[in-house]
Amino acid sequence: MNLLLQTERLFTVKDKIIAFEIVLARLETSLLAIADFDIKATETSWSKKEILGHLVDSAINNLQRFTEIQHAAEPYRIRPYNQDELVKANCYQHKNTQDLITLLIALNRHIIYLVKNQTAVTLKYPIVLPNKTVTDLAFVIEDYFVHFYHHLNQITNK
Repeated sequence: MNLLLQTERLFTVKDKIIAFEIVLARLETSLLAIADFDIKATETSWSKKEILGHLVDSAINNLQRFTEIQHAAEPYRIRPYNQDELVKANCYQHKNTQDLITLLIALNRHIIYLVKNQTAVTLKYPIVLPNKTVTDLAFVIEDYFVHFYHHLNQITNK
């Protein structure tokens, strides 16, 4: 196990929420400084704007999941969604960049609000992933943050 993974386990969900709040607070300014949102490396690849749109779709789907988990029968089963089709259907490539950033930030602020209201009990709610692995809400929340950072790095480092 590498050192990064060992240290990652030392941080609590609360620590990760605080870090995510800091990223969100700086996000609008840093994203607006990027000039090439509309450029696609290939015809089939996503532009930075479409990656932002994918993050919006991810936020919408995870917000729904985090909310449903509160009242669903255990274990909660995560339904996958077609990421490529959602990006196309929502026409993110042609969406106003500022509007997209505003939506992304608003959705994630609400996710933070919802996550902050979880308890030690709700964080342990059993969840079945699409690959049939059983985990808990804490893992799914942390996985959401990892997914967000992965795509944010794609946008800022392209």
